Amino acid sequence: MPTLNRTEIWSRDEVQVFHLINRCVRRMYLCGKDRRTGKDYSHRKEWIRDRLEELAGIFGRDILGFCVISNHLHVVARTRPDAVKAWSDDEVALRWWRLFPQRRNEDYSPAETTCEVCGLVVARLFRRTRRRFGRARLPPSRVAVGHRS
Repeated sequence: MPTLNRTEIWSRDEVQVFHLINRCVRRMYLCGKDRRTGKDYSHRKEWIRDRLEELAGIFGRDILGFCVISNHLHVVARTRPDAVKAWSDDEVALRWWRLFPQRRNEDYSPAETTCEVCGLVVARLFRRTRRRFGRARLPPSRVAVGHRS
């Protein structure tokens, strides 16, 4: 049976609700106590919650609920095309900078910037790719490496 493109299933101009699942591989633990190694990864749940809130704010999504289980994550998310359409080019550029900072402080946190630094080029690029950018798969690197910035 042929598969359908996501654009054939849902419209990017309508508010949609999705149930998303992300699963760990190779018997790795996302949260909870690993019976095999004895390590406790319960502290990651707060990291994951914080990262979900950060990404939802950047991408213009609402997180309606989530559940972190030992080896997988469930998220119920709602798209907000109405809110995203209201963003100015400057706001789009600043959101892009928050996700992909081009400069960092000494403590590796994203450096503060202004829209002039980001440039309208970033906003134009983001507007052209917003359709794909909103669905980009981003690794939860802060959780994966075990620290927060």
